[in-house]
This record gives sequence, structure tokens and C-alpha cells, in this order.
Amino acid sequence: AFLPAFVCSLKVSPLIEKISDHKDFKKLLRTRNNVLVLYSKSAAAAESSLRLLSSVAQEVKGRGTISWIDCGDTESRKLCKKMKVDPNSKEKGVELLHYKDGAFHTEYNRAFTLKSVVAFLKDPEGAPLWEEDPEAKDVVHVDSEKELRRLLKKEDKPLLMMFYAPWCGVCKRMMPSYQQAATELKGKYVLAGMNVYSGEFERIKEEYNVRGYPTICYFEKGKFLFHFENYGATAADIGEWLKNPQAPQPQAPETPWADEENVVYHLTDEDFDKFIKDHSSVLVMFHAPWCGHCKKMKPEYEKAAEFLHVASDSPGVLAAVDATVNKALAERYHISGFPTLKYFKDGEEKYTLPHLRTKKKIIDWLLNPEAPPPPEPAWEEKQTSVIHLAGEDFRESLKKKKHTLVMFYAPWCPHCKNAIPHFTTAAEVFKEDRKIAYAAVDCAKEQNHDLCKQEGVDGYPTFNYYNYGKFVEKYTGERGESGFTTFMRTLRERDHERVGKKKDEL
Repeated sequence: AFLPAFVCSLKVSPLIEKISDHKDFKKLLRTRNNVLVLYSKSAAAAESSLRLLSSVAQEVKGRGTISWIDCGDTESRKLCKKMKVDPNSKEKGVELLHYKDGAFHTEYNRAFTLKSVVAFLKDPEGAPLWEEDPEAKDVVHVDSEKELRRLLKKEDKPLLMMFYAPWCGVCKRMMPSYQQAATELKGKYVLAGMNVYSGEFERIKEEYNVRGYPTICYFEKGKFLFHFENYGATAADIGEWLKNPQAPQPQAPETPWADEENVVYHLTDEDFDKFIKDHSSVLVMFHAPWCGHCKKMKPEYEKAAEFLHVASDSPGVLAAVDATVNKALAERYHISGFPTLKYFKDGEEKYTLPHLRTKKKIIDWLLNPEAPPPPEPAWEEKQTSVIHLAGEDFRESLKKKKHTLVMFYAPWCPHCKNAIPHFTTAAEVFKEDRKIAYAAVDCAKEQNHDLCKQEGVDGYPTFNYYNYGKFVEKYTGERGESGFTTFMRTLRERDHERVGKKKDEL
């Protein structure tokens, strides 16, 4: 559609699609899954909004679509009526509505600034930006590496910088105290914040050792001195710390389970074989100190061990192996997740068992040690079109594909189990397309812990979209087959459109 002459003179981006016909609008919603529509009572009323949205369209090119419907012209009026939208009722004569996956999603009611609209279109279900919160007006919000360098160079006052990710729960819990401290300490100290989740900030993360979120760094005259690590801090705590800033005190290490008072036999690479030979019936729990499920299971396991210890005709003994210390045993018995329970009879490994999480289940099973049902083969052991990646080959593998959707998961997670078949089917649909990949990373594996942390995984499943190995956005759509396929199909349609346009230009 042709834009009015005065609107063209505003340099409205050709990326903004002006629509007046209902069929064209339906087609747009059918083929694009992330559309922001500006409805205006007239072309003149749309003027300032179109100026800003032209810049937004450039920023979200390939990820979101911006459309304009001028309810003031005759043809478009019918469309506005059909869509039940009346911008005349709005103070400025404009209304911004968002459509997701072909249906109305929400009215845009966040700050009407370039940064906020772009952030919204990159993640329509994400929380507003931190700087949109009026309570955070005294926090210095930094957007780029250039801004960070400039701030550090010119700022004479002591400075606290919170490097955060917008989805991080700990960051969100801390933000109110941090912004209160920024207001209370204004003039004496500077409290700043920077969202460094995106892949473009790898250099900064490396420089300031950002391994998780939030990471809070203390600077004096532009020089980094040390980290602030009290994430439960109140505004008063932050103020108190700033009066006498000090490097974090090393935390007292957790007492290893083997050193605690308990009747579980703790075995090592050295004494394992002899113990297994000396006891005819042994249940062994392979565990890791950081594993939450192991910690939950530990008290039940100890109670069962105590019961068996005093029983006159005990059906067996309970032992444990810290697989992070006794690596030879972990390797010999192919331990890849925790806790792993193995049963040994007369010196030989007999069964690998599903978690017997309670004292009763452990004892009942030992009284009648039967073979467990055969385990379902692991996802990566099945023949599928999903590529299974690990820490060392992750980035190199992604660089070979234009579009990759990666599912970060843990095998025990129920939401992951529900999503896996749909994700697998979607991968099958695109298996002939060499530019597309559906990939998966098992975050429960020790070799992938750092990778999952680095890619911002703080819950399962997490879906990240990468373009030639570069992180672009979190996928927050439907977790069914159609959600996964529509997302990829939209990206490919845009690729084909661009190729078509280039051919037309030639």
C-alpha cells in the first residue's frame, strides 16, 4: 500500500507494512507470529508514533513485524470495525496492539521508547525493562560496552555495577533493595545496572568473571576492585558494605557426607572392591555434593541404613560413593546422573535401580530384590533428527547452521519429558533442510554444567534460538509440535522473502 506523501517525507521505514484490507491482515497474522499493529484515527495522529516505530522496525528486522492501520481512511475503517478497535476513544488517537501466533495477545502499555518497544518485540511475554520501573530512576542503566567504558572513565565516586539477566529470579528479588540504596546513597555512591545476557557481551563477562547472575562488581576511579556477593542484602546492608568495601570472605566448605556421623558405609576407589566382596548384599548410592535430589534422599537413606544396622536378620547394607571424588568408580560404572543406585550381589553388579526415595521403599526392595523394569533408552540413545550437543562442541556445531533451536533440559524434569516428543517431531519435519537444526543439551551431565550456566539456563526446559552460533533470543512460544515448527517455518519464510526481494532488485 502507498503511504501518504506527508508520511513518506517523515522517512517512515519501508519495513512498516500499511494494511487496509481484512484479507491482507489475516494473511499477515497467519504468516508472521510476532506482530505489533499501530491503529490510528488519522495519518496525522500516527505521525510521531510512526517516527519511533520506523527505528523499532529496523532493530527487530527478522524477529518481529510492525504494521499500520489508519482507521481514518474509508477502506481501513471497515477493517478497524471488524477488529473492534477504535483509536478515536484514545487520548492521542492511536492504539498499539500485539498479535502472537495469529491471535490477539495484548495491548502494548509499556513505556513508548525505542528500547522498551524493541525489548517487548524481542520477548513479548518478558517482564518490562528495569529502567521502566519509576522506583529505579536513580540506578544508572547501561546499555552498551561503550557506555560502560565511558561511565568507568568519567565517574569519580565509588561505583557498584550489577551485571544481570532479565529472567534471573535472584536479580529480580534483589532489585528493589538495590534501587532503594541507589536513591538513599545518591551523591555519594553510584549504583548502576547492565543486562549482559546477550551474546554480544561475552568480552565483558570474561573481563569481570560473570559466571552467573547477578554478578555485582565494585569500582573505584574506574578500577575494578572486587565482587559484592550478599544477594540477600537490604538497602541498609548495601550502604553499610559501601562504607567499608571488602573482598568476599571465603565460605566455610560444606562438610562432606563421609565425614558426618552416620551408619552409611562411605566407599572410595581404594576400598570399594574389597567391601563389595566382603558383603553379599549391598545397595550403593553414587552421589555428588551439589546434587539437590541426593540431599533430599540422604536422610531417608540414613534412616534405612540405621534400621538395617540394628536388624537381626538384615537383608543387606547401604553404602555411598561420592562420584566427584572417586572418579575411577564413576567411570567404571558409567555414572552420568545423580543419585544413581546400584545393587551388588555376591561381589557382582546386578541391577541399576530407579530412585528408591524413602526408607520404606529401600527396605521393602532389599527384602525382595527383583530386577527393575528395563529403563527407557535415553533421548540421545534414540534415532532422531535432534542433534545432542555437549560443552566442547556446542559453539562449533551451531556455527554450521543458520537457524538452531536448542532445548536445555534435565532427564528427570517432568516439563522436559512432556516437551521432548513434540520437539523431536518438529526436528523430523525439517530434517531435509540443511540450514535448520533442532539441538538438545543435557544439563544434568557434569561436563555441561558450565555451558548451561553460561547460556543463561536457570530452569528446565529452556529454549534458546541461535543464528549461526550467535544467541538471538529465548523461545517462549507453545511447547507443542506446532509451536516449534511455526517458529522455524516463520524464519525460513523470511529467508525466502529476502532471497525473492534480492532477485527482484536484480
